[in-house]
Amino acid sequence: MRDIKNKLTSSKNTKNIQTRKGKSFGYQVLGFGAGGSTPQFITATGGTIKETGNFRTHIFTGTGVLSVSAIAPAGSGNPNVVDYLVVGGGGGGAYGYSGGGGAGGFRVSNHPGSGIPSPTMSPLVTTTGVTLSVQDYTLAVGAGGPGPSPPICASGQLSSGLGISSAGGGGAASNQQGNTGQPGGSGGSGRGGGNGNQPPVSPPQGNNGGTSPPGINAQGGGGGAAAAGGNGGPPSSVMGPGGIGSFIADALVGSTAPSYGTPGPTGSTRYFSGGGGGGADSPPGANVGGKGGGGSSYPGDPQTAKNGGVNTGGGAGGISPGATNGGSGIVMIRYKFQ
Repeated sequence: MRDIKNKLTSSKNTKNIQTRKGKSFGYQVLGFGAGGSTPQFITATGGTIKETGNFRTHIFTGTGVLSVSAIAPAGSGNPNVVDYLVVGGGGGGAYGYSGGGGAGGFRVSNHPGSGIPSPTMSPLVTTTGVTLSVQDYTLAVGAGGPGPSPPICASGQLSSGLGISSAGGGGAASNQQGNTGQPGGSGGSGRGGGNGNQPPVSPPQGNNGGTSPPGINAQGGGGGAAAAGGNGGPPSSVMGPGGIGSFIADALVGSTAPSYGTPGPTGSTRYFSGGGGGGADSPPGANVGGKGGGGSSYPGDPQTAKNGGVNTGGGAGGISPGATNGGSGIVMIRYKFQ
């Protein structure tokens, strides 16, 4: 046994192997720290998962659970901070020269290190994300408000998750009764526009609905995330446009199907929370909903895109006759996973 051991340790080949092992071990220490440990990240399940580069997005189109089973160790920067998009359900529209429904509240974060360039993220963004721990988080996605009858239609429902809430959009009101649209994330329209950003948050989650003067059979548009709804008339047939929604970068959801939101003009953004366009009793019947919101209408109008977009939080378009529904909301959670 001793002779064999001596023969092995004196071999040139064995010496080379030992030297390479030593160098390899030294490289591990220099490259990854003592013990050769690698960086750790959040591990979670739930919703539809999209991965783009080193980032993962969990997308919830209905109420569900984000289950966090592991987080990064302390002292390694901010790897446990996640970004969110929380959009409430859009408000419903009425018949009888209805105003447009208000968009669901729009709240989004983009903290430093998130990897998303600011030109492709909403100006309504906050730079403060949410720190996760190992637990289950229930995420609620608000339904859009139905629009069954005047004088005032139902508002959309609240969406929430990780302590962030976005109010449903305000329901629209019919001009025939001269009512005011409902308040909400963004306000519904009517003779008087409903107030947006209710309850108040900063940055604001939405804007006011448009108005229309007495005797005008054209209504204002519902408020959107980025702008108030336009006023209806005069003249009597001029409808108020829905307030434009706001946007997130395509990189949050990836470029493969299924897709979410309304594509922006450059193809690098997705819009949510557009207000519904106001209705009228006569032409013109332009589809003037904000991006993601429903288009407006008049009797005999052949257009059919009058509901708020599904999972966009869009407000319902005003219509005469008939009724339209607000779009459901959506919740997204994004973090670095590798």
